[in-house]
Amino acid sequence: MSGGVDSAVSALLLHRAGHEVIGVFMKNWEEQDEDGVCTATQDWQDVQATCDAIGIPYYAVNFAREYRDRVFSHFLAEYRRGRTPNPDVLCNREIKFRAFLDFAMKLGAQRLATGHFARLRDAEGEMQLLRGVDAGKDQSYFLYMLTQAPLKKALFPVGAMTKAQVRQIAADAGLPVAKKRDSTGVCFIGERDFKAFLQGFLPAQPGNIVTPDGEVMGRHDGLMYYTLGQRRGLGIGGVSERCGRWFVVDKDLARNELVVAQGEDSPRLYTTCLCASGATWIAGRPPAASFDCTAKYRYRQPDQAVHVEADGERVLVTARQPQRAVTPGQSVVFYDGEVCLGGAVADRAWRA
Repeated sequence: MSGGVDSAVSALLLHRAGHEVIGVFMKNWEEQDEDGVCTATQDWQDVQATCDAIGIPYYAVNFAREYRDRVFSHFLAEYRRGRTPNPDVLCNREIKFRAFLDFAMKLGAQRLATGHFARLRDAEGEMQLLRGVDAGKDQSYFLYMLTQAPLKKALFPVGAMTKAQVRQIAADAGLPVAKKRDSTGVCFIGERDFKAFLQGFLPAQPGNIVTPDGEVMGRHDGLMYYTLGQRRGLGIGGVSERCGRWFVVDKDLARNELVVAQGEDSPRLYTTCLCASGATWIAGRPPAASFDCTAKYRYRQPDQAVHVEADGERVLVTARQPQRAVTPGQSVVFYDGEVCLGGAVADRAWRA
């Protein structure tokens, strides 16, 4: 239980269904934010109050070391490489459905329930991961790294509901988190000045902002602070924008240069082919060596028609339409209708 309304209602529904339910709060980050606040303290208090209201026991468990070793170290390594990682995806696999699942099994639990907006379906003994019913809250994208073993232990009680329904159930039951706003920001790090946060772990290496032709337009604070397609925070707004605003189109790590071009529809922002690695498949294997499906290159993106060629842990993804700002380090996740097939991490994109 995170201290939010989704996991609270998940626990409530299971309790009402007659299951023996134990609420467990994970503390995965021990540092305070820039205001000296540790949001985990408030979240833990909300978990306690919620469990008391439902009438179930609760525990707190500290996975801060596991989080640093398995998630945060990778997060920093990716930023050092000039990439933009998604730690929420890795956190689900390494912490919630590995370290936490192991802890739950040691407690004697039979299943692990979370408040994710996703669904599961048993297809002749093989678990399928389905999109959540609420398209605006669907979280299957963040669960694509899970395989059969953890999914067979998982429950997603609110996956077939809308967010509005979840909040209404919480309100009707008098749960103290019924109106608590959803958390945002990096997984377990919370909402804070992200640039200032990174500066505390990685030394900044300022360099030149250049056009594709090599013209120096300004200075950047460090390549790790920028991502492809970014417009804000470049500090070159005073330069002529007759041809459009400036956008990040590339990072040259060898030269420590941030490459920018003008125009939101700059051809340099669009690619059709993607080489991705670290492929994982919900079924333990891809549907075929070569297949058509849809994909999301980022969480909020509508489905994109693609062709996938799978070769071990590497995949070649060819989009039917050019894709904007495909970013190394981010996840591309594959779907067959409502079924999440799996995904991989973007390495290199280009225009065919």
